[in-house]
Order: sequence, then structure tokens, then C-alpha cells
Amino acid sequence: MTEKIVVVGAGQAGSQVVQTLRQKGFEGDLVLIGDEPHLPYQRPPLSKKFLKGDVGEETLYLRPKEFYEVNKVELISGDPVVAVDRQKKVLELKSGSSVSYSKLVLTTGTKARALPIEGAQLDGVLSLRGIADVEALRPLVAPGKKVVIIGGGYIGLEVGAVAKDLGLDVRIVELQERLLKRVVSDDVARFFHELHEEKGVAFHYGVGVERIEGDGRAEAVVLSDGTRLECDFVLSAVGAMPNDALAEAAGLETDDGIIVDGHGQTSDEDVWACGDCVRFFSQRYGRSIRLESVQNAIDQAKTVAASLMNEAPDYDPLPWFWSDQYDIKLQIAGLSHGYEEAITVGSPKTGSFYVAYLKDGKLVCVDSINHPRSHMMARRVMGQDWHEDLLPPA
Repeated sequence: MTEKIVVVGAGQAGSQVVQTLRQKGFEGDLVLIGDEPHLPYQRPPLSKKFLKGDVGEETLYLRPKEFYEVNKVELISGDPVVAVDRQKKVLELKSGSSVSYSKLVLTTGTKARALPIEGAQLDGVLSLRGIADVEALRPLVAPGKKVVIIGGGYIGLEVGAVAKDLGLDVRIVELQERLLKRVVSDDVARFFHELHEEKGVAFHYGVGVERIEGDGRAEAVVLSDGTRLECDFVLSAVGAMPNDALAEAAGLETDDGIIVDGHGQTSDEDVWACGDCVRFFSQRYGRSIRLESVQNAIDQAKTVAASLMNEAPDYDPLPWFWSDQYDIKLQIAGLSHGYEEAITVGSPKTGSFYVAYLKDGKLVCVDSINHPRSHMMARRVMGQDWHEDLLPPA
């Protein structure tokens, strides 16, 4: 019988799995199933160029429709998988149809974390995870409109930058006492605060959101200190959660993500998973991690495809990320979690500098702000003992 591999989740990771399988010579049946009625597409531009209208939807597509036809990949779009029967090796789709598999790969990504407050279900309270979200946002993103962004993370800051460029009144509410509390140093947080403040963005730190008010539609956000922020719409940017409910319901091991080993294999020998939805143990960092990044989606997908082809890769990456805000590019290499010292090299006032994060005297992460040389070098020397000449001058 011909082997049939089915990939559930038609994003960056899912698309990479099918491409790599064909490149490695897999000749069996290959099916890619996606929730959305679009070709597989990249998500980073959603909060930037796509929201701004600088690029069209077709530029988001990871590969043209012809790629799937030529490579004999059956693409099922807009019909989510609602159940996995691991005993019968059958997937049930929302439409009522079913798809059988020999091997299954879950690349289900993440979903926006829900706001657990009164008024969160009002019209005009939006999040940003997909093309449909941007299409809902676009009519509201107009000069003179007022937006309250809940969450001062990367998505909130990126959308805030676009909204400000387009002439909106922007207010960002952050529960912590500063931006990006868990992921960057004080110097980097201060730099981005000042960058946005100079553009006219207003910040509210150290306060929660009590409720969102409106008669059927969001009209104001009431903060925990009693402040009332009038608005035309609200963007919820309070983080993402792994889409692991399908796996959990199927009896697979999960813990804030689908648990996989170094090969991307789940607790079922015939089921793999990769991308934003999975958690794995990193020897590099000595702990279980879940990564939300393009780099992880692509590289882990390649690992899973190789594993399915009976190779034996062991995935333990050096993560890297980026964020574009106005004319500033932040590039991150490594993970700063648990760092003991942060060394700023260069002056933030110049708009080009970097911060090296150390733990036990070793380099564990580098934030590069408009300084690509330090980013590229950091990816080569990460984990080495720190000394002044380890990275280039600012």
C-alpha cells in the first residue's frame, strides 16, 4: 500500500514539511490541510507591510498554486480538522468528510490569547493572527481614528507603529511597568519607548484593563486605575497560545504545546509535530522550550521531514527573531531568559547599538538594533565565553 502523509496546518511549517518531503524523494500521497481559505502564507508582514497596504495578498503566499500541483500535493483549504482517530488513522473535517493517513504531521500553529474581561466580545475588539484579521482592521485604520492597543509586546508595537504612520491616535496599555519586560533589557525597552513616544504614541504602564465599554461596539477602554480611554476600536495583543487542543483531544501528550522529541515525534510513533504549536527539550538551554518564529517553523519542519524519511536528525536550534518598527529593525539571536548581565555596546541615542546578554559568563542572547553585523556574528559565537572582542564594535 502506498504510504500517505497528511499535514494538518497550512502555514510556514506545514508548507515546509511538504516541500522538504518532495525534495528528499518522498513519492507517496501527500495532503496538506488548512483552516483558512487561502494558499499557505507567511504571517510576519501581516502586522507591518500588509496591514499598511504596501503589499497585496499574493505577496504573502509562500509558494504559488502551481507548486502544489506540480509536486502532487493535495491541498485542502478552509476545511479544518475537528478530530483525530489515532486507532483508525482517520481525520474528521468540519465539512463532514474524512481523510485517512499512514503518518500524520501536526503544524497547527497558535491562536490569539483571549481577553478575559467584560466587553471583550464587542464589535471593534480585534486581534491579529491571520489575513481575515487584517481585512477586518483595514477599514478602521484611518487618519484621526483612535485605537487602544492592549499589550506592549512585538505585535502591539508593530501595529502601533503602522497605525501612527497612518495618522491614528495610538494608546498602548501594558500591565508591566515597562515594555517587553520578560524579553529585553532596560536599555532596549527604553529605546523603543522613546522611539514610539517621539512619534506620538501614548503609553499606560503598570495597569490592567477592567472592561471595554460600548453599545454593541467598543467605545472606550476602562483601566484598573479608573482611567477611561475613548476609542474607535481596540487591538488585543496579549500574546498567543498553541493550538494543541486537537492533539490533546486525540490523547497526545501536551503541556502548553504538543510535546515532541528531537526528531519532532509525538507520544504516538505515527504522529509528528512542528512549528509554533510544539514544545521540545533543548540541550542548548537545558530546559523545555516552545518557540514562535519563522526560523523555528522552517528548521523544525525540515527536521520532521528528514525523520519521516528515516533519517535521524536531532533538533536543538539557536533561535533568532526580528521586529520592524518605523525605520528600526530589531534582530534577536538566542534566548535571554534567565540572563544575569546585560551589556550595552554603543549608544542607543545613535539608533544603532546592541545588547549582549550573559549567563555564567557566556553569551546567551544578543539584541541588535539597526546593527546587522553583531546579529550575524552572534549567531556564530553564541555560547562562548564573553570578552570585549567577541562581537564587532558598535
